[in-house]
Amino acid sequence: MSDKTLGKAVRADGARSLSRYLQQQIESGSFPAGHRLPTERELSERFAASRGAVRRVLGNFKQQGLITQVVGSGTFVSERVGELVEPQGEPGARAVAIQTSPAQLMEARLLIEPQMVALIVRYATASDFERMDECILRSEGATAIEEFEHWDGALHQAFAEATHNSFFLRILELTNVVREEGEWGRLKRISLTPERRKRYEMQHRAIVAALRDRDEDTARALLEEHLREVQKNLFGRD
Repeated sequence: MSDKTLGKAVRADGARSLSRYLQQQIESGSFPAGHRLPTERELSERFAASRGAVRRVLGNFKQQGLITQVVGSGTFVSERVGELVEPQGEPGARAVAIQTSPAQLMEARLLIEPQMVALIVRYATASDFERMDECILRSEGATAIEEFEHWDGALHQAFAEATHNSFFLRILELTNVVREEGEWGRLKRISLTPERRKRYEMQHRAIVAALRDRDEDTARALLEEHLREVQKNLFGRD
């Protein structure tokens, strides 16, 4: 990306600084897929740009598919960001994702995601838990499998963000890139019955409750159980 492609409407110094900041944060992976951006007011104050200029900058990023805006929830880095931006200094996430099967993904998730629990219990903030709650509510209110899958992925991304560890953020960013591939979606549509979806929703709530209680052992056990159940439902085996 370049300032030119980010939009000719960006003229004021503050707006240009904001544009470069968002570009760098997204390209570096500091703002991974699903990350919630600061509010327009916060960005306006931080970069000494008018609210109108901030909206134009965000509009340029939205037009490119790099961010999404949800009324009442805020502005988020797009789940498609892995397709549009290659992380700086690293092999393309999309190229890696193409070589990763859904079965390989689940094997890796079972090894990696439970390890996040210790850091979440130690470092998660009230804002982190608010984001988890939002993802749960939106997944439960989803009317389509694709919408449910989006917020399911966003919840697991919120777990990674709550570790406040860039390694886990990168791992979950790659996870979401793989989940965007057609084979994962096909398997999810086949396997996600209403009963299983309800079960996943209950598991999500239990995991977040244990994390909020700072109960590391229970949260890890619940997360492992959830991932193993997803694996079994997707592939018909443990």
